[in-house]
Amino acid sequence: MSTRPRISARISAISESATLAVDAKAKAMKAAGRPVIGFGAGEPDFPTPGYIVEAAIQAAREPRFHKYTPAGGLPELKQAIADKTRRDSGYAVEASQVLVTNGGKQAVYEVFATLLDPGDEVLVVAPYWTTYPEAIKLAGGVQVDVVADESTGYLASVEQLEAARTERTKVLLFVSPSNPTGAVYSREETEAIGRWAAEHGLWVVTDEIYEHLVYGGAEFTSIATAVPELADRVVILNGVAKTYAMTGWRVGWLIGPSDVVKAATNLQSHATSNVSNVSQMAALAAVSGDLSAVAEMRTAFDRRRQTIVRMLNEIPGVFCPEPKGAFYAYPSVKELIGKELRGRRPGSSGELAELILEEAEVAVVPGEAFGTPGYFRLSYALGDDDLVEGVSRMGKLLSEAR
Repeated sequence: MSTRPRISARISAISESATLAVDAKAKAMKAAGRPVIGFGAGEPDFPTPGYIVEAAIQAAREPRFHKYTPAGGLPELKQAIADKTRRDSGYAVEASQVLVTNGGKQAVYEVFATLLDPGDEVLVVAPYWTTYPEAIKLAGGVQVDVVADESTGYLASVEQLEAARTERTKVLLFVSPSNPTGAVYSREETEAIGRWAAEHGLWVVTDEIYEHLVYGGAEFTSIATAVPELADRVVILNGVAKTYAMTGWRVGWLIGPSDVVKAATNLQSHATSNVSNVSQMAALAAVSGDLSAVAEMRTAFDRRRQTIVRMLNEIPGVFCPEPKGAFYAYPSVKELIGKELRGRRPGSSGELAELILEEAEVAVVPGEAFGTPGYFRLSYALGDDDLVEGVSRMGKLLSEAR
């Protein structure tokens, strides 16, 4: 009888998505009749705009979309993405530099699989989105964390990045606006980091999926536009999920130098072939249209952002910097770790999150999932009433901590 493991070591090492796990548990409890309010999944609570849905309906009726299409994306969508990128961030690219992927996650996986050889190091600012480490690991890369905390609004400095750089560093992962913190780098900060990366010959992978969700005086700056000398060593990740409330349609993309895009397209041709044609045509309608739909969502998110930050900071032992983008708050709960609460002493933010789910019926994602224990991530992409009720429940429970 074989003693070899049934599952490969490479796949066994992958962790379940913590955000999706929390969301699934909250939904299961709801289905069982418990009034759970979930702050877990990063998903707009708005429906996809009607004109986008209509474009999909029309595409479904066209026989040409019932067949295989080019693995790298419909030519008309690739051109529209190039045009949209020039319009929104001032970065000029050709359609041949675009690869359409099955959601942003496939773009993340494919860029690291294309750029990294075993042992290559990637600088990743923590807190970080849960998928980045797994994609880097699958590609054989080594993640090097650069930890930023609430004292700097979760922004990393050039000095921190330089201290983490070694002769094996190949890639800097740059994310602004950030999931999970909502941090947004200023133009000056973005330029300084981009120039530093260019000076040291690093690749920059920049995730811009929250580009249109910035608030107050914050401004989105694409590092590719801010530092033109990076052009031959920068890859942009993006998609329609957050801007157009299209998480379930699964359309993302990566933009980069032609050789990188060609190699990643070869990978995709064997992994999945083309993205669903109906979804691609819906995405075409989205990126070709104006931004009035996102403007409406941004107004609602901004209102909720201000509410959740105020309410969280009113809870004893909780401190939440003001997020400037995306739709997440990332409060520190370090002062509450180890305190007695309902007869228990949670020893980590993970244990505290479990207690809150059981006792207050509120689901949050603990900081362990994002590389920084002692914090929670709360998505405020949910209805205003649920947001207030959920944070109120959590605050009432946490105020009992002694």
